[in-house]
Amino acid sequence: MSSCNGNCASCSSSDCGDRKAESLRAKLNEKASVKKVIAVVSGKGGVGKSTVTSMLAVAMSRKGKRVGVLDADITGPSAPTAFGVTECQGATKDGLYPAVTKTGIQIMSINLLLDDSTAPVLWRGPVIAGAVKQFWTDVIWEDVDYLFVDMPPGTGDVPLTVFQSLPVDGIVIVTSPQDLVSMIVSKAVKMANMMHIPVLGFVENYSYLECPDCGKKISVFGKSKLDQVAESFGLPVLARLPIDPTVAESYDNGRMEEVNTDPIAPVVEAVEKA
Repeated sequence: MSSCNGNCASCSSSDCGDRKAESLRAKLNEKASVKKVIAVVSGKGGVGKSTVTSMLAVAMSRKGKRVGVLDADITGPSAPTAFGVTECQGATKDGLYPAVTKTGIQIMSINLLLDDSTAPVLWRGPVIAGAVKQFWTDVIWEDVDYLFVDMPPGTGDVPLTVFQSLPVDGIVIVTSPQDLVSMIVSKAVKMANMMHIPVLGFVENYSYLECPDCGKKISVFGKSKLDQVAESFGLPVLARLPIDPTVAESYDNGRMEEVNTDPIAPVVEAVEKA
């Protein structure tokens, strides 16, 4: 149009042929480098999503990859606890440097920026979403091959922000063997499909408890319903993780880099193919 000034935001015309859809993709910090972004999501809380994220980060690091963990669960951050880090490397005019674990995994979480890690984050949804975006735009991720995003549960502001703002290469959905899994998992898969994000597959956590005496596998939460759900969506069940007290202890004491990651090897393979 002859009167177009190039600013679509101020234009009231609904049929302008020059109008173009604006990208919501956030720009990575100029000093940062991230090759692949993998989001770890769950339809509900309490399924061990952060544990799976940590195990994936450790497993990939052991394969010689440079790894980062972006803790997007602003109101329930736990990545610093899992890896035993308490503060970032510092900040310059170019941005904020993440914390680095003993084995070189880079971590960014709101708890690394709080004076008191037990203080609640009393922010509205848009502010929380904005903070997560800043973990991408303001943090200097150094030569990261795989950035794992530990998402809050559900399909709210933060998952929407991450899917729209970050170049997510794929998501891993973590669930547990309970009756409501069909509805909850379906919501997560359908959101990913609506946002055009590939779903790599499912991880069933707390799948069973292995008796230390006889080795029998006990289905503490009942028979799993995940196979039927996965089949309905044409997606694979990548791993079934047991209830393991040693993993919980390692997580609580900042020693996740010492855990056995063999049970999630198929998930790592799926991530490498993303």
